[in-house]
Amino acid sequence: MTVILHHPKRETQIRGPKTVFTLLQELKLSREAYLVIRGEELMTEDEAIYDADVIEIRPVISGG
Repeated sequence: MTVILHHPKRETQIRGPKTVFTLLQELKLSREAYLVIRGEELMTEDEAIYDADVIEIRPVISGG
């Protein structure tokens, strides 16, 4: 799968299939601090990601 990370922006290839939860663990990213997006769809941590997928991982940004 192609994984596009933001802040700083970079792209990497990771072999699947795996769940969103497992992907975030492998990248050492907190699941509470990041959103995982496939196309226009926000993914949940139990969804499967496959080799052909393009995934974006964006940090959760909140303001006050």
